Amino acid sequence: MLPSIVASLSLSAALVAAAPSPNDVHHLQLARRSIRTRSPLADLEAYTKAKTDLQYKYGWKTHEDDVSRRQSSADVAITNQGGDTSYFAPVSVGTPAQVFDLVLDTGSSDLWFTTTACDSSCPGGTPEFDTTKSTSLKPSTQAISLKYGSGAASGTLAQDTVTMGPFTISNQIFVTVDTISTGLIDGQLAGIMGLGFDSIAATDATPFWQALLNANQFTSPEFSFFITRFGNDAKATDEEPGGVLTLGGTNSTFYQGDIDFNDFPSGSTPSFWLQTVSAVTVNGKSVTVPGGDSALAAIDTGTTLVGAPTAAVNAIWGAVSGSQALSGNQAGFFSFPCSTSLTISLAFGGKSWPISNADLNLGQLGAGQCLGAIFDITEGTSVVPGSGNPSWIVGDTFLKNVYSVYRANPPSVGFAELSNAAGGSSGAF
Repeated sequence: MLPSIVASLSLSAALVAAAPSPNDVHHLQLARRSIRTRSPLADLEAYTKAKTDLQYKYGWKTHEDDVSRRQSSADVAITNQGGDTSYFAPVSVGTPAQVFDLVLDTGSSDLWFTTTACDSSCPGGTPEFDTTKSTSLKPSTQAISLKYGSGAASGTLAQDTVTMGPFTISNQIFVTVDTISTGLIDGQLAGIMGLGFDSIAATDATPFWQALLNANQFTSPEFSFFITRFGNDAKATDEEPGGVLTLGGTNSTFYQGDIDFNDFPSGSTPSFWLQTVSAVTVNGKSVTVPGGDSALAAIDTGTTLVGAPTAAVNAIWGAVSGSQALSGNQAGFFSFPCSTSLTISLAFGGKSWPISNADLNLGQLGAGQCLGAIFDITEGTSVVPGSGNPSWIVGDTFLKNVYSVYRANPPSVGFAELSNAAGGSSGAF
């Protein structure tokens, strides 16, 4: 995941309440944060750091310093933070329950909470889990460090009751964190909930969503996201309604038509949520992008932008008249004329899905040029595409334009067209 930029949906919670969930599926509203007071150039610095963070996360670079219930489904409200930078939702832990906001990240698999032992390294105001007040906590002395692109979190393993929406796991394993790197999370969040598969969990623990599935609590072996857009709204606050996470199924309020599922690439082990980029178009015209291992993509709600291999990025921006490669610290990024109405579509073996200009245009840099949201993930690294790392990291720049579904059996990812209530193709949200 990238550093938090959370912006909440301006879609009201009443929308969710007005639409009953089919099959008793539970839906969680999301929140998102954004950086609203920075200049475009300052934002460029943040995006540049985010690019480097993502390279670390997926192994393109290495850090020098490492530190049983009835079946149902439910909606959980999400918050959009920092103008589409990150999306979070409330999670409770302990007995009696203590509630904290956690980043929702399909690009990792570990769960952790900051604790009262983190006072010296956590940002001021960070919510902290008081382990001494939980009568159900099972602590351990096993130390562990979790490494992300934007830093690391370390502490000890523990077990306790964890609840999200109506779902509870009474013996969930997670990390009680006492040290975090600067910039990993901001002072309003208390940790990260990884939504990938257990094979990439540094704790070797079963992720919360997978534990619910194993406990036969889900109506369907899937969860799904509708996330909102506020990055192009000058009036948006740092936190806006972020959308809805549905655990155990889907919510037809937010999509229309069929869900286009594509199984994981042949021979791949469930780890990240993997897809193969099969086609790319720029303003309706096909461009040639690498195939094979260089087309392997991780679908990542914890990443703000879209990272792609050099040949693909050059082909995409080469099809945009007036585009310019940036240099220096911003190498790997491209600008394009702000007057250009740009649509880039991605296909994953099935239907092609357009990305709105509102998400591709990250703001003006100067001289009529605007920053593009698709960057070269391989720039500045020595890692060769196809060496075991996903070559594409498809984040919220794309995911704001679709309803996304993550299915465990068979392992697959599905996309559907947003409904009118969710903004449709107009990009209203």
